[in-house]
Amino acid sequence: MKQAEDVECAVEAGANAVGFVLTESPRQVRVADVDLLVDLVPPGVLVVGVFQGMPIAQVRAIVAGSRIQAVQLHGGYAQADFAELKDLPVQLIRATSFDDGEQAQVGSHGEDYLILDSKHAGSGQTWDWSPLARTTVAGQWMLAGGLTPENVAEAIAATRPWGVDVSSGVESTRGVKDTGRIREFLAAARFCAG
Repeated sequence: MKQAEDVECAVEAGANAVGFVLTESPRQVRVADVDLLVDLVPPGVLVVGVFQGMPIAQVRAIVAGSRIQAVQLHGGYAQADFAELKDLPVQLIRATSFDDGEQAQVGSHGEDYLILDSKHAGSGQTWDWSPLARTTVAGQWMLAGGLTPENVAEAIAATRPWGVDVSSGVESTRGVKDTGRIREFLAAARFCAG
């Protein structure tokens, strides 16, 4: 989320969490703007800082000076990186691509939540979720990668995740959210959750 109206829309539509990309990306939010956007997030909705390819010392510095409640490390972060953040008062989220045959387990790196994503994270490309239907992923894990209002119900039915994560699937153009698509996505996801 980069704009106030997007945060407000997501919260009103029932999002359980809102994320702010704090590393180089078309979706990047300036650290100085995060607190302004966090003011729009009510208690009970998790505020997530999303990081990819940033040194852990820099992640720590950003998180220490913010109201971020969860840190999402995306990509090639090691167990030691998660261990270096354990003393911070935040929840930890590991986002990684899913490889068929790999043991996907929440907590294997010390994280509280796991996101299983496409190999091309942030691209909006749909990937083959069918191997997840044959795998048991224990714990609080989320499905991501190419999810849209049109396919999220099918994805949930096929994989039975604890939650879903979306970014490009609710955009009108790369990095620009569409409030109508945000509402549609959350409505479809919540309908599946029953």
